[in-house]
Amino acid sequence: MGKHAQTYLVGAVSALGGFLFGYDTGVMSSIQEIDQWKRYFHNPGPVGVGVIVSLLTAGCFVGSLCGGWLADKFSRRRTIMFASLVVSLGAAIQSGSQNRAMLIVGRFITGLGVGCLSMTVPIFQSEISPAQIRGRLVSLQQWAITWGLLVAFWIDYGCSFIQGQAAWRLPLGIQIAPAIILFTAMMFMPYSPRWLVDNDRVDEAHKVLARLRANGDFDNLEVVEELEEIKEAVRIERETAARSYLELLRFPIRRRVILGVVVQGLQQLTGINVIMYYATTIFKQSGLSEHGAWLLAQGINGVVNMVATIPAILWVDRWGRRKTLMYGSLGCGTTYLIKAIATAATQHKTYDSSGELNLNLSKGSSYVAIVMMYLFVVSFAMSWGPVAWLYPSEIFPMHIRSKANSITTASNWLFNFVIGLVSPILIKRITWGLDLIFAIIMFATIAVIYVFFPETKNRNLEDMEVIFTGTIWAYKDRKRIEEFDNTSRYVYDLGEAMGQAQMYDIDGGGMYGGGLYGDGDGKNGYAVDKYAFGGANTRLSYMDSQAPYQQQQQQRREQQVYMASYDEY
Repeated sequence: MGKHAQTYLVGAVSALGGFLFGYDTGVMSSIQEIDQWKRYFHNPGPVGVGVIVSLLTAGCFVGSLCGGWLADKFSRRRTIMFASLVVSLGAAIQSGSQNRAMLIVGRFITGLGVGCLSMTVPIFQSEISPAQIRGRLVSLQQWAITWGLLVAFWIDYGCSFIQGQAAWRLPLGIQIAPAIILFTAMMFMPYSPRWLVDNDRVDEAHKVLARLRANGDFDNLEVVEELEEIKEAVRIERETAARSYLELLRFPIRRRVILGVVVQGLQQLTGINVIMYYATTIFKQSGLSEHGAWLLAQGINGVVNMVATIPAILWVDRWGRRKTLMYGSLGCGTTYLIKAIATAATQHKTYDSSGELNLNLSKGSSYVAIVMMYLFVVSFAMSWGPVAWLYPSEIFPMHIRSKANSITTASNWLFNFVIGLVSPILIKRITWGLDLIFAIIMFATIAVIYVFFPETKNRNLEDMEVIFTGTIWAYKDRKRIEEFDNTSRYVYDLGEAMGQAQMYDIDGGGMYGGGLYGDGDGKNGYAVDKYAFGGANTRLSYMDSQAPYQQQQQQRREQQVYMASYDEY
């Protein structure tokens, strides 16, 4: 971790919001199948189960929309604290439910908090992190989700052996503890430095950046440079941009909103929450009918999900967003296709006295179906799990970031709600046909990512204007972005001697004003058209975006030596 230890700590604490998200998603997947819960709520059918499960996501949809305004108005940090209290209230109502209506209300209230957290936490993590570790840090959100799922699955398994109502009340109530821990821990975490600058609290932002980047060193070059970039980006946005939701429909933000909505919607169309919500039902259909066997299989599913997320956390900043999503789609689609073929070839539907469906698969087909479920989870966890949350959190400008992410996150929960509502019906009616539908979607998704989604790895948040002001055909736009990178390196190498604006501000134009960055008035970018390469809103000292961070630092030190020798001359 080294110099980024503070940043990792803050990111990890906020990721507890993801743990709550995962826990409440996973806890009902097993509870709905245990006899104690079924008897208490009078054996709800597929429609009833769908309503109970999906009301959480309905609350999440509303909560994510409200979260955008709350995060802008009261800060990302306070919004996370407030949402954790809402989760605690909803969990208490669920655990104390006296009837089905009370359970549904509790799940909806919990969803309000979880939806708010799912929108705010990735933004907070994205805004506190430097470009070179942003993918890894935001991916902690997804890893925390998998831990929440894992813990929920195994608590459900352990509690299933309890006789009486505690078998389901205890798992629902336990989530209050991490919610209170998150609330308490966030009291000691800093505000987002970008939110602070946007609210004219520049000195506080300087203090936060010094803490996160340089162990409190206010004069550190990286700290000063990043603060100036944020200040300049905010200044330009205030002069040129509105802050209403209507701006989301206008160029150039509209394209990013569409991509954010699409990537979040496609994450749900992978079918991941069919597996997470109803895996126990699918395991039972596949032949694991012995008491506890399907719960144990679900617990193993949680372990697989958590472990498979680790490679994405470590290497998503190296792999890139596009390749990770395309390979993940290929893996998910292939596993679905094999599972559909194996199930269709040998299934023979029968129903027991309680109406439970059994596919009566052959032993070989049963093993194939179960293994394919696990391999699907591996493919998802290494790709769509973290990247679908990462991508929207990094592509929007500061002034509209929260509002835009509230829309993209709400789209995730909307798809989640619909899938959670209809899945128990489709699982019983078309069985392997549902796998085939998801396989087709996944294979089609490969083309969508390749054609429309630009690569964003190793880019500063203030640099995204460069990426998204070109053509919508991302696969055709790579040459323009490569030319920008080459221009940036050239300007950095030669511009210092011409203007010396970056460190010494000789001509009075400011960091983005004269010499290297402009024409002296701080508005026009140096030799670069605003909509071709980003203009004044682009960090022309970006150097090689693909270079390791240590190499960039070495280049900075070399330029300082060059500047000193130039002054003496």
